[in-house]
Amino acid sequence: METSIDTNALGEKIVRVLKTIYDPEIPVDIYELGLIYDVFVNEDYEVKILMTLTTPNCPVAETLPLEVEEKVKSLDEVKTAEVEITFDPPWSQELMSEEAKLELGML
Repeated sequence: METSIDTNALGEKIVRVLKTIYDPEIPVDIYELGLIYDVFVNEDYEVKILMTLTTPNCPVAETLPLEVEEKVKSLDEVKTAEVEITFDPPWSQELMSEEAKLELGML
């Protein structure tokens, strides 16, 4: 019998990893900040993450996507990980979670 993978469980693990990565200018993790638009996991354990940056000229534009890719790849179940940057839609404070807004004194 073929074993099936639980892509939802792996997705949750990936989100936990993403919550350990912080924007260096804002003391909030990139997931709560709303920088992660989507996480795709297929049956071959290949992961694609669609994310944005706070601005196109973000000082960590070169390093942050690499950090995301490397940390997600470090999960045993993940075969490959790819990060795609998009600015459509552009990031705005409305994308932040309530937790992030509270942390930054915006509530």
